[in-house]
Amino acid sequence: MNQAPFAYEGLERIFHERGRLAVCTCLVANPAGMSFTALQEACALTDGNLNRHLHALAETAIVTLERKRGSGRPTTIVRITESGRERFLAYVDELEAVVRAVHASDERTSGAGLRLAAQS
Repeated sequence: MNQAPFAYEGLERIFHERGRLAVCTCLVANPAGMSFTALQEACALTDGNLNRHLHALAETAIVTLERKRGSGRPTTIVRITESGRERFLAYVDELEAVVRAVHASDERTSGAGLRLAAQS
């Protein structure tokens, strides 16, 4: 039995940042991958911010980066790895547990407040 029910051990710090949350959400929705530019636009991040987040995610094997050379400029394709996808979905499940706990607590306290108001 969990001694600390509000510790939320499944909230991995790597995902717990707005930019990385946005990047991983985009990549889960686009499993074939996205170009650096498309990902940048979808997440409203600067070149430097996106680059920093991708570096952190690649270091932990959550994403892969592939440089493709064609007739024009090289393109970087970003994909979420299978283990990265599993870890991210587990993180989202843990966030959902947080939301459920907050709602359950709010319902208990709101109900108590309504009962007290009705008694007076």
